[in-house]
Amino acid sequence: MAELLLRGWVEVGGRCLSEDEVLTVLTENPHDVSLFGGEFYLEYGEWEARDHFGIVPGPCPAGAVTRKGKVVAGVVPDYPAADLEEAIATAVGLRAVDGAAVALSGGVDSALVAALARLPAVVVGLKDSHDQKRALALAEILGVPCDTVSVTDTEVEEALQEVVALLGNPNPVDASIATTEVFVTRWAEEQGFHRLLTGQGADELFGGYARYLDSDDLAASLERDVADLPRQVARDGAVASHYGTAFSPPYLDLRVVAAARAIPPGEKVRDGVRKAPLRKVAERHIPPEFAQAEKKAMQYGSGIWKTIQRLARHNGYKKSVQGYLTDMGRDMHGF
Repeated sequence: MAELLLRGWVEVGGRCLSEDEVLTVLTENPHDVSLFGGEFYLEYGEWEARDHFGIVPGPCPAGAVTRKGKVVAGVVPDYPAADLEEAIATAVGLRAVDGAAVALSGGVDSALVAALARLPAVVVGLKDSHDQKRALALAEILGVPCDTVSVTDTEVEEALQEVVALLGNPNPVDASIATTEVFVTRWAEEQGFHRLLTGQGADELFGGYARYLDSDDLAASLERDVADLPRQVARDGAVASHYGTAFSPPYLDLRVVAAARAIPPGEKVRDGVRKAPLRKVAERHIPPEFAQAEKKAMQYGSGIWKTIQRLARHNGYKKSVQGYLTDMGRDMHGF
């Protein structure tokens, strides 16, 4: 009998399966792996599979069941469009296990996750940055411990070099996000946390980006950004696995995705308010000033993006952060 290799975790119907239960499915009907939720990569003889968004790294395509390297099915558990609050609570509950923590910025996405998970948290940024102040204030209200990782320009430069080494020639947005994630995942490794709950996916699913306010076709804009999520997940997974931990985004749970897709785009962004349905849910769990506040992306709220811009200028790249990153990669990789 073939041996099972399982990285991550599997659930069906809101219940996590043991390795023995996963092995039973693979032995009796491997095609039923297409109904698996969770965050996983598995191998069993000539079979391989990864979760829908590819959150756990692995050699087979994201969201696919393969046999002898050929895709034979997609990993698409059939979740009906249920109540959004219930879906988010279930998704967080499945991930809020021993050994997990929350990457907290103080914005509504991670704040709601923190309120539901009640796990230790961490916030990254320059000393007294916007994110640090907001996250610490929320953690005190929630009564959860929150560590602060304060970074310097020198530390940002060193982390950026790590990111370029890992990702090759990233664009400035990916580089700044991944640099922030280096500090989060490094903290997790040092503290012994193997899973980090995040707010990733909420902006794409619920209409969080400022550009949605001016979109001529909001539905198309949302679909395009949701389609880009696997690429973002791969970026984040590369950073997390380098430090022996994993990001675990509850908003990318397919029951949450189904609930979000059932909401008309015009209800997600309305009257100048972005992520309106998510804010409505959040108001039942966190104070209104956190549920309704607009929030910068973590690379901005942490101050790390401005630091990268400053480093680029200091190194002679006054107008192009991309040029700074490309030449850094060329020096490292010789391309």
